[in-house]
Amino acid sequence: MFVLVEMVDTVRIPPWQFERKLNDSIAEELNKKLANKVVYNVGLCICLYDITKLEDAYVFPGDGASHTKEFLDSPTPWTSALGFASPSAAARGQVAGAGLEVGRLVFSLPSKFPGLGGWKIFPSFHFRYVVFHPFLDEILIGVIKGCSPDGVHVSLGFFDDILIPPESLQQPAKFDEAEQVWVWEYETEEGAHDLYMDTGEEVRFRVVDESFVDTSPTGPSSAEASTSSEEAPKKEAPYTLVGSISEPGLGLLSWWTSS
Repeated sequence: MFVLVEMVDTVRIPPWQFERKLNDSIAEELNKKLANKVVYNVGLCICLYDITKLEDAYVFPGDGASHTKEFLDSPTPWTSALGFASPSAAARGQVAGAGLEVGRLVFSLPSKFPGLGGWKIFPSFHFRYVVFHPFLDEILIGVIKGCSPDGVHVSLGFFDDILIPPESLQQPAKFDEAEQVWVWEYETEEGAHDLYMDTGEEVRFRVVDESFVDTSPTGPSSAEASTSSEEAPKKEAPYTLVGSISEPGLGLLSWWTSS
């Protein structure tokens, strides 16, 4: 569910933080920038895991802050200068005692920042970040956030963009318009029993698909500019998971509790 991702970025330490330990200042700045943010084709960033090596910090003319670069002890393969590597290509392992997976995924975050007199590229560094990115077919347990005709919406507490579509529910299933819940019509020798998927119930599901959407701000297209519409654009989730409970043992935990 969680992976360690190696990233490349630049940290700018303002002068009023010079009295603090450098590692603490870097960790705070990185978490401000990345924590609880979705990186395209990578996942939801949680927190900084570690800083492996630091080199000298530099102060540029016209800027009183220090710019620090950091490198890993061992050589690491690079992708393109400002590109991203595919998470599916990560060689995942186990970090001893941490319960995390290691993704040998390396990519570069944009390292251009506006400076005095135009754009400048500052020194880059490497670090490892804890990222939420479950692998396909992984089994997770969440809580039903709500139901709609589109399916069952599930939350993990820190991540809410999970959908179990109708075709991936235990079959036969129907949507109760009055109660606004999905119902599994469980067949027994005595007849069908309606098992409701109520809000707040714990549900075990399998991750079957994922979707990343680039939500970076863009200018209006020519078609949009020519038409005057008061409708606000639909906000899309940058990272969405698709689940399935159409297997024995999956679904509400209460369904499979042994008496």
